[in-house]
Amino acid sequence: MSIDPRHYDVIVGPVITEKATNAAEQNKVVFKVAKTATKPQIKAAVEKLFDVKVTSVNTVLTKGKVKRFRNTVGQRSDVKKAVVTLAEGHSIDVTTGL
Repeated sequence: MSIDPRHYDVIVGPVITEKATNAAEQNKVVFKVAKTATKPQIKAAVEKLFDVKVTSVNTVLTKGKVKRFRNTVGQRSDVKKAVVTLAEGHSIDVTTGL
């Protein structure tokens, strides 16, 4: 099984928050993904990189906010997240690296 190097460009990293940890109980894993990534690309990348079966992919595009710190105005960058639902019996441990 050869892994396409483009799969590493699709998946940016895992999202480790309280909400993402609770979603793991329903066999869901949350990843930060490239803004240009499509659902089929995300599904293919997760299946190849982690050797699991994916049943569905839901994406969320969070727009960056304008934030102030003292007298400096900054802009957060846009973030695209993917909630990947795994088939029964499959799991991913996001605390270990690739």
